[in-house]
Amino acid sequence: MKYATLQKTNLNDWLEYLKKKAKLYAPRKKEGHFVFRPVKEVEDVCLEYIPTILPPKKYYFPQKERLFKFSAQPFKTAKAIDTFDEFILFGVHTCDIAGIQCMDVVFRDGPEDPNYLNRKDKMAIIGIECLKYCDKHANCVSMGNHIPRGGYDLMMIDIGDKFIIHINSEKGEKLVKGVDFIKESTEKEMIDLERVREEKKKIFKEEFYAPLSRIYDSFDKSFNSEVWKDVGKRCVGCGNCTAVCPTCYCFDVADEMELNLNDGVRYRIWNSCQMDDFARVAGGEDFRKGRDSRQRHRYYRKFKYPVDKFNRYFCTGCGRCTRTCMAGISLIDTVNALAPVAIE
Repeated sequence: MKYATLQKTNLNDWLEYLKKKAKLYAPRKKEGHFVFRPVKEVEDVCLEYIPTILPPKKYYFPQKERLFKFSAQPFKTAKAIDTFDEFILFGVHTCDIAGIQCMDVVFRDGPEDPNYLNRKDKMAIIGIECLKYCDKHANCVSMGNHIPRGGYDLMMIDIGDKFIIHINSEKGEKLVKGVDFIKESTEKEMIDLERVREEKKKIFKEEFYAPLSRIYDSFDKSFNSEVWKDVGKRCVGCGNCTAVCPTCYCFDVADEMELNLNDGVRYRIWNSCQMDDFARVAGGEDFRKGRDSRQRHRYYRKFKYPVDKFNRYFCTGCGRCTRTCMAGISLIDTVNALAPVAIE
């Protein structure tokens, strides 16, 4: 079956079933915000949520990750992680699934990253399609991520008192097959699905003034734009924008020694191009001294450089960078400030 149906009254039963299959992570409310957390009580799972503070990226690209153990005398190394556990990400928005697809491209590009790929192999993704805007900060329509575009195993769509589940992989099929309260969708339910998606088209509108292809072209002409000076004056250099982004993948590497000064562990830790020492090299030379140049670099890393290298935009439209910016810098407003160049 390609489409299955789950009554909402059976949602918690399915969550209990999934908990037995693998480690389950899902969104829940916390102090007025939303976070992905391990599911202990299925009643805590919340499927109507503004994008979580951190994307689910933290489970397949951890903030601090052991790479390997080592000894100095005699010199030897060993894997820090021998086995990776099965886990399920539940209730993932389409913008965050797009973020996972971006990370796939990066970490599969040679040389491949074994830790990421091993985690990805153990991961199942169950998404939920957004039928309305999260809030005013999302720009998912302009990025084409308000609708499912693959990258998931199962996708849930709310059609009222039921969820239609699109089965998109063999891994996903195993999570619904044999569950007696999940049935193959009927013709009437598929008509309801089409009705819901038609209604959705009336809600979502383009957030950028110019088409995305024109926005891309504008970055060729905007390197010295006054827009970056304005953004740089307002930026406080906190790094929140990159910390919460689902597609930022920069990291630093650090060694931690045991007290015997012979044994240690090498870690990789999230890093940010917004930190003032990020582009500083030996001798003290800094290739991006000002906050204006660092912010410009961040935007080019979403709308220009990855398109040239991977043929993919690395902004997913989730709105997290705007939502968490201490200076109130809006990605939509910044890109639209470049729109006159894009329209020329």
